[in-house]
Amino acid sequence: MLAVEPSSQDRELASEIVRFTRRSARRYKRSRTSWGDLFVDAYSWALGIGVSLTLAASFVLALRNEIADRASTSNSIIRAQWLVLPESLLWTSVTFAALLVISNLARKLGPMTVNGAESTWWLTLPVDRRPMVLPPFVRKVALTAPGAAVIYLPFSMVTAVDRAPLEHLLASFAFGAAGAIAVTLAAVQQLGLLVPRLGRATTTAALLLCSILPSVFWSPWPTALLAVAAIGLLAVVVPRAGQVRGDELVRGGAVAGHTGASLFMMDSNEVLRALGGGNKRVDGGRAARFYTRPARGPLRALIRADVVAFLRLNPPVTPPILWLIACIAVLLVEGGLPEFAQLAVIVVSGCATASGMGHVARKTALVPEIDALLPLHPALVRSSRALMPCLAMAVWMTGLSGLLVLLGAADPWLIGVGALAGVGMGAGTLRAATRTPPDWTAPPVETPFGPVPRAQLGTLMRGMDVTILAMVPLLLALYLGYVPMSVVSIQAALSAGIFLVVVLSRAKRT
Repeated sequence: MLAVEPSSQDRELASEIVRFTRRSARRYKRSRTSWGDLFVDAYSWALGIGVSLTLAASFVLALRNEIADRASTSNSIIRAQWLVLPESLLWTSVTFAALLVISNLARKLGPMTVNGAESTWWLTLPVDRRPMVLPPFVRKVALTAPGAAVIYLPFSMVTAVDRAPLEHLLASFAFGAAGAIAVTLAAVQQLGLLVPRLGRATTTAALLLCSILPSVFWSPWPTALLAVAAIGLLAVVVPRAGQVRGDELVRGGAVAGHTGASLFMMDSNEVLRALGGGNKRVDGGRAARFYTRPARGPLRALIRADVVAFLRLNPPVTPPILWLIACIAVLLVEGGLPEFAQLAVIVVSGCATASGMGHVARKTALVPEIDALLPLHPALVRSSRALMPCLAMAVWMTGLSGLLVLLGAADPWLIGVGALAGVGMGAGTLRAATRTPPDWTAPPVETPFGPVPRAQLGTLMRGMDVTILAMVPLLLALYLGYVPMSVVSIQAALSAGIFLVVVLSRAKRT
């Protein structure tokens, strides 16, 4: 009979294997790194972080004073508020969204993982896995808590100007404990302690409660309560860390490794492929009738294939709706935010929504040689790829513009401007999906922030640049409060120009 519970000898053997691996890895890294290189890297990082923190602190204080000095909603881009949302509701929703992002990222990346080399020989050994997977998990929780607290501190200073400094610190510590709870709840789902639906519902309810405590209550007891809850969840997860399935450990390690390498190489397309590769459930029933109709000509067949691929890959519906709600909620908040903050939220929402519509384009961009085999001009192929993103973004921008018109932001011509802007934003999605990898042969540029890879950042911004450019006339109309005919003409010409430039230009070969 096989022993179900691992013995102390197995745990000691597993711990010795882990120590040997870590010791060998550190020895190998020391042999390839000199003290001079370490000093230069540390100096550059310290200088860049110091300058960045100084500028960030100045911006936070300026924004805090701007929000504290506002008297009414007269500085809003809308003219009539038929619904007023309390500020606490908006900031609590933002906190809840941030915790959900932390939990979802932790679930996709593990949070208990092994890398490729470890999965090759660690998982095949008949020993306890807990000493192998537990230390990295504890480090993730230990890094998430202070990182979340540091990020939440400027957010608390901007959104709650009437708090004392000690109350800001307590709220930050509470959010740090909530971040640790989010990662631990992801580990609970990974262990399968709850059925998937119940696990997701429990995580959502717990994070909702965690978002309310640091946002509403300004006393030490929420921080203590969340800290105790985090420790209690860790006490449940730590003894069971060795029970994670091997395939789940390998999956999390593969996603984490792919994501880390993509971030290091500054390739946002690969980051999105890594994080979203396992979540796309192919639906064979969607557009079945449309797919079975006979096609007339290669162009119609290609357009049909792109439409069916867009529908079958289940384009995300919830994130665009949530971004739409976020845009409207920022406009309806009590007291009103500065105009530039409202416009910035609209820009961020548009860029995030457009990025989510480029899944098919990113898939097809992996093998561009297949497009070269089609009996069509490359411009027609790229036009077919951009059709569904342009249509989806035109619908989303039409809905956003219509809601803004109902709120009195501008006249009904804004709806047409928004639809035209959506076409340019959809074309920007295709431009981002077909960008070439960064050119690492170009040297960095020395700045007060330290060395900046200018050429790599230019590649990273490819696609987002035209997406933001397509929204400029719309933002101008919102700032003016009405839509001049010249803005409509500029928006039409700009969107048409962006679309033509995107479909007619060819990506540079590396």
